[in-house]
Amino acid sequence: MQDQVDAPALDRSTTKPVISAKSLDLTFQTNDGPVHALSGVDLDIGKGEFVSFIGPSGCGKTTFLRCIAALETPTGGMLTVNGMSADEARRARAYGYVFQAAGLYPWRTIEKNIALPLEIMGYSRSEQDERIARVLDLVELSNFGKKYPWQLSGGMQQRASIARALAFDADILLMDEPFGALDEIVRDHLNEQLLELWARTEKTIGFVTHSIPEAVYLSTKIVVMSPRPGRITDVIDSPLPKERPLDIRDTPEFLAIAHRVREGLRTGHAYDD
Repeated sequence: MQDQVDAPALDRSTTKPVISAKSLDLTFQTNDGPVHALSGVDLDIGKGEFVSFIGPSGCGKTTFLRCIAALETPTGGMLTVNGMSADEARRARAYGYVFQAAGLYPWRTIEKNIALPLEIMGYSRSEQDERIARVLDLVELSNFGKKYPWQLSGGMQQRASIARALAFDADILLMDEPFGALDEIVRDHLNEQLLELWARTEKTIGFVTHSIPEAVYLSTKIVVMSPRPGRITDVIDSPLPKERPLDIRDTPEFLAIAHRVREGLRTGHAYDD
């Protein structure tokens, strides 16, 4: 790989955040009593940032992502997406969402799976074809559009799922641990591809992970969360360059950030009863 020049930091001092949470709370009412999923979450995400959420299972990181996507409704505080409520942003198709499982319909080809949201949104057939071809190229699956999901590897299925989320060209991409079930070699390759995709599209990305190396490698900002009720224990702005070969993970700068994330996770456990 050729030597890369460090990307200049984005100046967001005068830019309104794309996603903003202020004192956000979410309590689920259950038969066993209330479950406090999120408590006092304050966070701003700027345009074009790659923000990873990391914390122990049940800490509320996926719940927060689902609040952004209007799949859950906060019980306190304020949340805006592109200056709108989360529900308004959902209706404005402000984001694409990639789940933990690819969620592809086995009876539809990869092209037809990607076409599904475009069909629902009423795009013409010609525009569907153009968008499908473009996103298949973005995720390096141009030769697999006629295949069925069962004919693709797990990593390729996840790339198809990302293509589907990109098909209607939303500015925000929300990803809920999309590579968690994949082996380390495939995961590393998809991490590289995701960074390249982010650089080409300049999307704002929210990414949930349990992996410290993955969070540090991918992100411009890392949000460390405590066990339930989910609180933010640290927000780390990464000093790493935008262009990141895999071997950057062996550098002192990378290891220092990983150490800070690990310490943030330990600090968060002090909230345990």
